[in-house]
Amino acid sequence: MFDQILQMVKDHLQSNPQVAGTIPHGQADAVHEEVASQITNGLKTQAATQGGIGGLLSSLQGGLTSGSPVTNAIEGGLVGSLVSKFGLSPAITGAIAASLPGLLQKFAHKVNDPNDSSLTPESIGRDLLPGKSGGGLGSILGNL
Repeated sequence: MFDQILQMVKDHLQSNPQVAGTIPHGQADAVHEEVASQITNGLKTQAATQGGIGGLLSSLQGGLTSGSPVTNAIEGGLVGSLVSKFGLSPAITGAIAASLPGLLQKFAHKVNDPNDSSLTPESIGRDLLPGKSGGGLGSILGNL
């Protein structure tokens, strides 16, 4: 899952001139990896607080905007991390943080796309909630 999120981050940030132009030369790969890591960790936390993968996906589908609980949860850690690890200015971290709703919407769309099996609710369940089934027959049988 991390690799798919990392690729989405790279594609999204590089195609956004307001963001791409602000990341210091030579730091883009490290910044992309940090953003992907913060999103992955934030999704793990949110899956636990949103009632599992179903709750998280429902929240993501319900509309992501700046100020949504999922976006806020990820944004706080992301901005702090980018400042402390890379010394990025508020303008740069703000531009990256402003791209979070779009990134999370792409993630939700990819997970729910029946023509794209690279990310599924089951696969993210395995990745986000290790030791727990991502859903389906395994989780039903596990609860018997």
